Amino acid sequence: MIKDFKAFIMRGNVLGLAVAVIVGGAFGKIVSSFVNDIIMPPVGLFLGNTNFGDLYVNLSWKTYLTFADARAAGAPTINYGAFINTVIDFLIVAGVSFLIVRTVQRLEALGTKEAPPPETKECPHCLSTIPAGATRCAHCTSRIEVRLASRRV
Repeated sequence: MIKDFKAFIMRGNVLGLAVAVIVGGAFGKIVSSFVNDIIMPPVGLFLGNTNFGDLYVNLSWKTYLTFADARAAGAPTINYGAFINTVIDFLIVAGVSFLIVRTVQRLEALGTKEAPPPETKECPHCLSTIPAGATRCAHCTSRIEVRLASRRV
């Protein structure tokens, strides 16, 4: 059983997935910091000194001056500012992921260009090299069967 577990863990798929999760988590932290520390302050300033992280709806009957006060008191709140930050995080991660996938697909497409059809072929009778579209061998004058797939259109 331990041997089977070791074989399972050492497979390329499992290791690749583990690395992807670790890198994805680190990337998520970078994006969150980018949104919270770089994107949202200028947006908040533009919208009248609004800190999106502090936007909330108080669900209790008591009034609190700030979100920090409500949180410290344990008041029930709807934190829509944090939700806005999370949505922006998601959009940035989705956009970057889309660009990476699209770039990889384009690079793969460059490597899989269809090779042009051969310009010459061998005569099956005398093994001489003749043009690919020839119907008769120039050397032995034998009739050559022309395949439509190998013929240029």
